[in-house]
Amino acid sequence: MTRQPARPNTRLFGRLTVVVAAVLGMVATTACGDDPFVIRWTESPDTVLLYSLARPELNLTSAFNFNSKIPVRVEAASATGSWDMAVDTREGRIVMLPPGALGVESAAGIAEMPGMAFDEVIEAPADTAAYVTDRAVPAEIGTIYVVRTARRLGAFNTRCVYYGKLEPLAVDPVAGTFRFKFDVSPVCNDRRLIPPD
Repeated sequence: MTRQPARPNTRLFGRLTVVVAAVLGMVATTACGDDPFVIRWTESPDTVLLYSLARPELNLTSAFNFNSKIPVRVEAASATGSWDMAVDTREGRIVMLPPGALGVESAAGIAEMPGMAFDEVIEAPADTAAYVTDRAVPAEIGTIYVVRTARRLGAFNTRCVYYGKLEPLAVDPVAGTFRFKFDVSPVCNDRRLIPPD
């Protein structure tokens, strides 16, 4: 009886090839200086229209959640956790209100960036004192604002704030409306307002 030569296990060989290719791909990516944990994102400015809390109608969107990029109805000042900035009319002016301005404890804040264009604001201020957290901030055409969001649960169960910027486009205290352009970084606790290179 003659012995047949052993046949190579093609399935095992195929699996090993895939594993080796994946490992080589990771090594090549790391060797090229790319961090596999970097969140890749692109700038995507959008606009939103909010209504002043002073308007008598019910169910109007008077606040904004920058992290999820959605307008929010504020039925009660204590209904926080879902918004980072509300809009109101004070002394004939449209103002932006961080939750703390309505007595709600929150990390959310607004910083003014005078004399800068929207595209020039590439990093949020590091100084925490630059952020107004407990009073109204007048919405002024020609001024750019940086928003720090409320703390939210991020990846790996970390507590995160996110940073964004906004530019008032139309401020109408008579109609009680505020339209602005905004963009937000999706990276936890990162003050950069533009994507990494």
